[in-house]
Amino acid sequence: MLQPWCSGSARCVRKALFFVFIWGLIMIAAIQFRHMETVQENVAGSASHGASLSSGRFLLQQLIDSSYTREPVVPVTQSPLEMEPLLDKTPSRTEDKLIEEIETRLPSLPLAYWNRNKNNKAMHYKNESCAKFPSIFDLEFNNIYWQSMHTSNGSFQLFGAFYDTRELSKIGPAVRIVGMINRIEPTVKSFCQIWYEGEKEPQLVETFEYKYVWYSKWGNYKQGIYQPYIITCRVPQSHHKQVPASVSLVPKACDTATNNLRVIYNKPPEKKDFAVCVKGLDFLHEDLSVRLVEWIEMITLLGADKIFFYELQVHPNISKVLNYYEKLGKIHVTPLTLPGGQPNVPAFQHMYLTKKMNHKRQNELIPYNDCLYKHMYEYEYIALLDIDEVIMPVQDATWRELMDRILPKSLKIRNESRASYNVRNVYFLDDLLHSHGWFKDVPRYMHMLQHVYRAQNFTKPNQYVKCFHNPERVVTLHNHFPLACLGSGCTSYPIETEDAQLQHYRADCVKSLKKSCVEYRENSVMDTTIWRYKNKLIDRVTRTLKTLGFFGPGYASER
Repeated sequence: MLQPWCSGSARCVRKALFFVFIWGLIMIAAIQFRHMETVQENVAGSASHGASLSSGRFLLQQLIDSSYTREPVVPVTQSPLEMEPLLDKTPSRTEDKLIEEIETRLPSLPLAYWNRNKNNKAMHYKNESCAKFPSIFDLEFNNIYWQSMHTSNGSFQLFGAFYDTRELSKIGPAVRIVGMINRIEPTVKSFCQIWYEGEKEPQLVETFEYKYVWYSKWGNYKQGIYQPYIITCRVPQSHHKQVPASVSLVPKACDTATNNLRVIYNKPPEKKDFAVCVKGLDFLHEDLSVRLVEWIEMITLLGADKIFFYELQVHPNISKVLNYYEKLGKIHVTPLTLPGGQPNVPAFQHMYLTKKMNHKRQNELIPYNDCLYKHMYEYEYIALLDIDEVIMPVQDATWRELMDRILPKSLKIRNESRASYNVRNVYFLDDLLHSHGWFKDVPRYMHMLQHVYRAQNFTKPNQYVKCFHNPERVVTLHNHFPLACLGSGCTSYPIETEDAQLQHYRADCVKSLKKSCVEYRENSVMDTTIWRYKNKLIDRVTRTLKTLGFFGPGYASER
């Protein structure tokens, strides 16, 4: 029966080849169809609101990977003998480059100073004093960024050291160390071994004071819990005109130190206007990246010269945003851990800080005071803000214009500069928007521009305020107010609500205001002060999100 269909060998071969060709086309079409189904399933899965964290991070990594040039795929048929893995073949770094890298990662370590003097036997072995310069390899580090000192009555965890030459200080030039001690009102004696460039022996000085950065009535006033302190050592009269290179804290003057901190002294010829300090970011599973972009751009529009972040654990998208702005020079990020036996495993650390609220508050005071002392000579004002807070001028466009107008007001009341200028808090709660709906001329991803309904009433004066701090006056900082000051005490000028307000964007009020929060929700008003910046803010945020690939590969950056 097949004879008529395949008469002649040549014709039979042609027909066979034709059917093989058709069959091949059918198979290719089937494979392509299956591939399209797989892509659609992946896209649908990524768009689902119930997508898991792990799949979300996988998609994030795909976006990040797509931003780099990829090597061509090696055909699977190539012999392994002809294949070569792609390795980083950058030459090994020189010791100078390693030192530079380490000092960037660990600014409190006086590595360059040690390296210049590592062969100076007079410093390390014999000198006219009883103390020798410790090798960096013999220091006791704790949780990466801290250095330790143990005494018969408590342990010290030290984070940073700074040279304080402010004119209002009655004790003269001093070295101030930011750290934590697991004792209340420590009475143990300690000494500073202060080292100077070009000198083979240290200046030995007894510790002047342990300044407690907390009030006992706030809780956690117990022995054995690490408490925040500023430890001060006066500089000898003979060395008032020299800047210390490093300092060690020891129980006895002649002890070999287990810590050695670089003394930071950043004093440019002129000050800039405003710095903003942000406590340790703890957003391991919350992707607040888009809101963070809006906040950074808003704070910058208002006049912040630089924002200094401290980072505990954050979502990969937040890291992406921070890395971007740090490369632009708009922000600086300092990595942070908890000292002592406190947990630093990411998820456990977050749980610990959530459940142990007073521990959290006490730990927050380390980055705040570290930020103050690092930048006290660089800026006229330092503000401590969370990323859901904005000090908003009501009548002025910028913070500079605001301060230029309120300073004469404050001087009329009392003819002296204040330690701080405080702004009252008002809540812009998330659910106040819902009854009014979205604003169509504002992108939904602009959280602050969309949320323009606030509580009619402000929180009480001096409660939950935020300040512009005068770094020439402040000795210790708390989240809301200075706790210790130079000169005539911690005076604070209350900026009137007709001049500025602290716009606080939250899902709910703080726990201590639960009863008042009901009133805030029932009595709300529309406040569009932020819309003065609407066009600029939308443009800046959108361009940044495009640049970082948050809208997907179809939206290329306009830059």
